[in-house]
This record gives sequence, structure tokens and C-alpha cells, in this order.
Amino acid sequence: MNGTTSGQNVLVVGPSWIGDMMMAQSMFKLLKARDPSCRIDVLAPEWSSPLLARMPEVENTIVSPFQHGQLLLSERLQLGKSLRHNQYTRAIVLPNSLKSALVPFAARIPRRSGFVGELRYGLLNDARKLDKQALTMTVQRFAALALEPAEALPDELPVPRLVTEQITIDRSLAETGIPTPGSPVIALCPGAEYGPAKRWPSRHYAAVAGHYLDLGWQVWLFGSAKDKPVCQRINAQSDDRCEDLSGRTTLGQAIDLMSRASAAVSNDSGLMHLAAALDLPLVAVYGSSDPGFTPPLSRHAQVVSLGLDCSPCFKRECPLGHKDCLNKLEPTSVLNRLSELADKHD
Repeated sequence: MNGTTSGQNVLVVGPSWIGDMMMAQSMFKLLKARDPSCRIDVLAPEWSSPLLARMPEVENTIVSPFQHGQLLLSERLQLGKSLRHNQYTRAIVLPNSLKSALVPFAARIPRRSGFVGELRYGLLNDARKLDKQALTMTVQRFAALALEPAEALPDELPVPRLVTEQITIDRSLAETGIPTPGSPVIALCPGAEYGPAKRWPSRHYAAVAGHYLDLGWQVWLFGSAKDKPVCQRINAQSDDRCEDLSGRTTLGQAIDLMSRASAAVSNDSGLMHLAAALDLPLVAVYGSSDPGFTPPLSRHAQVVSLGLDCSPCFKRECPLGHKDCLNKLEPTSVLNRLSELADKHD
């Protein structure tokens, strides 16, 4: 059975970022494809529960009570002990930290897979050395852990797909006070938690918003409370004709509302990966980051990037002070890509 045992009971220690969790779904799908009867539980931060609930491959979310960076050795060991009754046959540890491998070890899970990371020999008994040249993408690295150590990745990995239901979409519309849209919606995601070097300028987003507003579309601005200032600027530059959702939605509501969109534009961010997993026609704007490492995983997504000599620099702030990789990426480039995607989607 390609190195798998039928009916595996798998605990996955999940990552701490939305984008990484979305890319982990490809690994969940690969596990299920190889062993349809396997059960997958995910140990993950509480914020991820609504995300994982929309992944059919995941049976249960086990909420990790630990904040990012906290060791809390005895508490992690105690949590692991409390999971022994679940009788997991395998653990897959996606983060590379030592502390992330403690719970599966304490749970006495027979096979514990992960990359070597921070001196995790012993905690992991299927510890693998990461070949960054062979596995150039994050999604490939996650998927490889579902396979046997010497096994090659399939030619095509399954892509992430979130499942939404009309009843929850209607509830999210009601809870956020948004009428059911009677015209097409474009979702704009102008934030990026990592830093300004990933953020396309607000004036460019406003130009895209204005174009679609003039066509009779609705424009919904998505983001966290931290993105409120940039969303307010875009709305002001669009004569206050946008629906500013920044800081107004839970993660689950954001997923449900975004699923009503007909297209999306996003920086390289967690919301970009959500839009891709909802199979929206998506234009992803890249500046300081590398689209070859963490691209949107969808056939209906296109990446725009100027590919300057100074990028990708992977910096939070532009080290040269000009942010040309994003400032000089004109709205017409994005609008043209959106038009191409619409033609293909029809």
C-alpha cells in the first residue's frame, strides 16, 4: 500500500500561520488518497479551528494552549500523556522546533515523522534531513512527510480546497450586517502580517477598486484589525464605496464571505492562500517574497511580480528604501490579469 497501513490514526502537529496551514491541507489530502480510512487529527492553535473545520480530511482539531515561543515543558508533556488514549499510530510534526515534537513523544505515538530541525533526535524516530534543493516549495516539504523517506513526490500534489456551506455563509452575512450581494464582488486583501515589503500600495488597490466599482461590482476589503488603516485609506480613495471588513470578521466569517466573491486580489499573505483554496480567480501580488516558494495553490490564480534584481529580498522593510518591486507594479498589470482569468473562468 505504498508504505502505508490501512486505517492509520494520525496526529499532525500543525503550523502557526494561515498560509502554512492551508499548504498542509495538500498533505492531509495525500494521506487520505493513500489510505482513505485513515483518521487525521490536527494539534494547532485555537485560531485555526474554523479553518480546519472547513477541511473535510480533518477529523478533529486539538487546540494547542501554548503561545508562539512558549516552551512550558511540563505542560506539553502532560498534554501528550492526555492524548495516549487516542492510540495514534503516527505523528507528523510540521514545525521544525524542538518543542513541537514534545507532545507526540509524550503521547507515545509509535512513529513520529518530521525534519531534523532543532536537535530532535529521539523525540522523532523518523527524522529526515531536508533537501532544500529537491523540495523547493513549502507544500512539497509538508507533503514529503506523508510519504516514505525515499519515496518520490507524485507529479501533481492535491491542491487545498476549503468547503463552505450556504447556511454558514448566510449566517456570516447576517452576523456582519452585510446584505446578500446582488452584483459581483471582488475581494481585496491589502494587508500582510510579515511587513510593508509585502504590501502593494493602497493607491494601487484603490485604482483596482475604482475600476470594478465603476463596472457595478461590489468591493469588499478583507483584513484583520491591524489592516484597518490601509483599508480605510483604500476606501477613502474610492469615495467610500467599498465595504470595509477589516477587523469586523472572525476567520470563519472571512472564509464564508470571501467564498461569495467572484474574484480576488491579494498580497502574499494568509488571505491569499484562503482565496486560492476557495478556487477564486485570484491575482497574487509579490514583492519581497518568492512566488516559487509559497505560491497560491490554484489553477485559477496568477502571480504578478516585476522580478527586479533586488527581489526577492525576503525583508520586512525595503532595504533600499524605495520598494520599487511594488510601487512600480502598476494597477493595469493586475487588471489585465483579472481580465484574462475572467475569460478563462467563463
